[in-house]
Amino acid sequence: MKYLAERLKSARLMNGLSLQGLADRINNYVTKQALSKYEQGQVVPDSEMIGILAEALQVRPDYFNANTEIEFGQIEFRKLKNYPTKEKSRIVEIAKNELSRYIELEEILGIETKFDNPLEGMKISSQEDIEQAAEKLRDAWGLGRDAISNVTELLEDHHVKVIEIDSEESFDGFATWVNGKDIPLIVLNKSKLDIKLDRKRFTALHELGHLLLDVNGYEEKLKEKYCHAFATAMLIPKETLRNELGGKRNRLSMNEIGAIKQQYGISMQALVYRAKDLGLISDNYLKQFYLVFNQLGYRVNEPVEYEGVEHSNRFSQLLFRALAEEYISISKAASLKNQKLAEFRKENLVI
Repeated sequence: MKYLAERLKSARLMNGLSLQGLADRINNYVTKQALSKYEQGQVVPDSEMIGILAEALQVRPDYFNANTEIEFGQIEFRKLKNYPTKEKSRIVEIAKNELSRYIELEEILGIETKFDNPLEGMKISSQEDIEQAAEKLRDAWGLGRDAISNVTELLEDHHVKVIEIDSEESFDGFATWVNGKDIPLIVLNKSKLDIKLDRKRFTALHELGHLLLDVNGYEEKLKEKYCHAFATAMLIPKETLRNELGGKRNRLSMNEIGAIKQQYGISMQALVYRAKDLGLISDNYLKQFYLVFNQLGYRVNEPVEYEGVEHSNRFSQLLFRALAEEYISISKAASLKNQKLAEFRKENLVI
């Protein structure tokens, strides 16, 4: 009863509905008072009612029986002190639902999901500390100093869960720890970031900084500065950028910066700012560059786009492995994908 009540409320919030809104969606088959009793666990809906609710809330009926425990820690909604409560609740519940299915699938396959933070206990108080942190993480993950081809896939391969959610609100992403310090989670705003892959990569690594770096004792502005620096240091290491630019420079070519962006998947603006942080260009030249960049209208839409792949298929890969090895039935696979069985069969070749 407890899980059904919690899951019903979660599904309602995922749909952005009030109790009255849900009652209206099911044509007032039951009242909002009755729905409230369901959510409080005072009354258990019968199978017919569960079917009606599942249809209205766009979930499978067995969704209400899931009992995977998901507890979010503190959530960092960057720059969004006035973020709409209703929308915040919606995306948090969607993230919980997607993560619960992901964890259930890993448990079925017996996959170890414990995350090891290579930066645990490392103190951060300077730019040089950030450089060392980025290099230490790259070394721990065997990345060398080359470009990262797919940030999202990299994070997933190292047990950092990345979930993408559509939201019209102006947030890029947030990060939190799940179930204590067991699972690091990054949530990205798919509708805002898919069209600008360099921004998506930066945001994912910025949020990783919030999770891994010991910066929580700092004021917000300094914390953001360190996480920004960490993201750029991960995208293009210090010595790599120094080699690309050939050392200290008096001027930079727009085409040159664009070519580096295409190789490393980092915005031109972030590249130039990083060059200033590393002492490769002067503060005055940075200001001059940004002035010209703005005058040319490149602040929002840069003249060169990064063309790469920023998506992970890990969940789907694990799902079809479990299905092929008969750890799960086709019906269970459809449930984990939150699809109706007929829809799952139509979209996926099952031999």
